[in-house]
Amino acid sequence: MPQVTLGCTLIQSEKSGFGALPIQRISYEEAAKLLRKAYDAGITFYDTAHAYSDSEEKIGRALSDVRNHIHLATKSMCQTPDTFWEELETSLRSLNTDYIDIYQFHNKAVCPRPGDGSGLYEAMLEAKKQGKIRFIGLTSHRVDIAKEAAQSGLYDTVQYPFCYLAIDEEIELVNLCKEKNVGFIAMKALSGGLITNSAAAYAWQLQYDHALPIWGVQKESELDEFISYIKNPPVLNDELRAVIEKDQKELIGEFCRSCGYCMPCPKGIEIRTCARMIQLIRRAPSESFLTEDAQKMMMKIEECINCGQCKKKCPYHLDTPTLLKKNLEDYKNILAGTVKV
Repeated sequence: MPQVTLGCTLIQSEKSGFGALPIQRISYEEAAKLLRKAYDAGITFYDTAHAYSDSEEKIGRALSDVRNHIHLATKSMCQTPDTFWEELETSLRSLNTDYIDIYQFHNKAVCPRPGDGSGLYEAMLEAKKQGKIRFIGLTSHRVDIAKEAAQSGLYDTVQYPFCYLAIDEEIELVNLCKEKNVGFIAMKALSGGLITNSAAAYAWQLQYDHALPIWGVQKESELDEFISYIKNPPVLNDELRAVIEKDQKELIGEFCRSCGYCMPCPKGIEIRTCARMIQLIRRAPSESFLTEDAQKMMMKIEECINCGQCKKKCPYHLDTPTLLKKNLEDYKNILAGTVKV
């Protein structure tokens, strides 16, 4: 049974963490069944966020009676100390707990530090002093911010998108976390749904013994796959290597990390959201991406002038204009009812 130790936290987990973003899409009853099945199978690490609507509350209802046998990680997108405390207290109530194992700054554009004037890191330290959190983490979609956090000595964990579509700089980040004894949590281990062979994804992650992938699941069949890997982990054999190599050739240009390096767009297109709508609308509650405002946001893609600025700025060498058009085509099909989500 492959185990991961999350750096200096000494938190130990099996190689499958439960990513709780997708359970927003299912009922409380369905979520409880899924979460209990995961726990009964030996999955003990659960990652959620204040921003994930009812995800925290679903975890709190389903797992509060086994709280001392699991590890909870959640996140705050707070911009001020006041919102930090407000969101922390809300998360504690929703999760039905008096402490959070890892509390993470959620997708920050900067790396909060003591004395930076924001008061955010000081709020983290005070929450830790009060026993409301055990460890301080940061999540980011930007590799430079994630590296800064890992090197700073201020963060116990770093969470970043990591799968077999990773580029060299992202692999360097993971190795840096190991060197600095910082726990590494791999979000988007299936690249937000682009990767469909979970055995290949899992076997590839086994190469990084200090990285904890959190698999976003919303169906029992998805969970069953990862449960099966706990006792019988797939081996990275020639067959799975062939799957990975094929995906790397075909999908590497589809994986938008939402880093925002391409922004701002001269035509006002919200690139970092629009370029991954195919995944977002299928992994989070689809209703929130079908509002009038969301439709206006997506239709802005039609104003693209093909200036190439976004493509030139992308550190992952994505053909961003083409990716945007592909996402818009899928979105229009969803609106027309010819594609179901």
